[in-house]
Amino acid sequence: MRADRLLSILLLLQVHRRLTARELAERLEVSERTIHRDMEALSSAGVPVVAERGKGGGWSLLEAYQTTLTGLNLAEIQALFLPKPSHLLADLGWHQAFEGALIKLLAALPAMYRQQAEAVRQRIHVDPTGWHLWEEEMSAFPTLQEAIWQERQLHLSYERSDRIIVERLVAPLGLVAKGSVWYLVAAVEGDVRSYRISRVRSATIMDQPCTRPIDFNLANYWQQSSADFKANLPRYVVTVRVAPELLPRLRYAGRFARIEQVNPPDIDRWVTISIRFDVEEQACEYVLGFGANMEVVEPLELRDRVLQRAVQLIAFYTHSSSSAETTD
Repeated sequence: MRADRLLSILLLLQVHRRLTARELAERLEVSERTIHRDMEALSSAGVPVVAERGKGGGWSLLEAYQTTLTGLNLAEIQALFLPKPSHLLADLGWHQAFEGALIKLLAALPAMYRQQAEAVRQRIHVDPTGWHLWEEEMSAFPTLQEAIWQERQLHLSYERSDRIIVERLVAPLGLVAKGSVWYLVAAVEGDVRSYRISRVRSATIMDQPCTRPIDFNLANYWQQSSADFKANLPRYVVTVRVAPELLPRLRYAGRFARIEQVNPPDIDRWVTISIRFDVEEQACEYVLGFGANMEVVEPLELRDRVLQRAVQLIAFYTHSSSSAETTD
């Protein structure tokens, strides 16, 4: 493992020219102390690694030094040939380039590794889409992508979730695919925000350049942004009793329902479950869908609302049946 890590350090420094101990530690998933020990080992082995202190400093290789130790182990080769989401590569316009790169890499491998690489592609398939797939509006995607490569500002007409169209001048920082949905990450008025690309009604590349923050990391931003989004989601927790025959179906609780706790069956073999929804309306519709096989325990106001809806439903169908009989 350590030999692989030392080789990785060499290749990272060769590609990025200079990296801090923290950056190396994060990439290789070790501590900074481990990185310092690895640097001592490389130096003892005659590798000219240089440490520069202060702002903008870090570890680097002497300019004249190059390593040709770019061999890949079997696990790394298998990982490279693991199928990637083809529709995301197609969105980026990289599908053919990706296939071409794999063909070149495959041709350069020894025969034994070539067979292993091909075996991965025949035995593992990655499908990142769900069963319910909605086509996203992607007409603005090429313009957004071009603005990111050119590091130019963008003028967006953007439709918010409340259907209001707003105008925004943004500095594009990156693109993120969440499942099959693409987002633009951009800086606006000193803040970093995410824009769902399917809601971009128009996009124009401006002449003004955009300055990318030195310490901005797209993956770290998205991870923190996703965590903040989940933490701020509305919570409406419901306790229900469900009939035993309903339990297998609750494994697929639904898009807006999240099972939080399942208790042991009671004397009647009914099971008490805690389910989280965003709002009361979702909970009411969900409970009504299971009829007499699900009983609301709490909150009491939801129990009253379900009863009220059930009375309205009976009245509706009673009136509908009476009207039909009168017509006949």
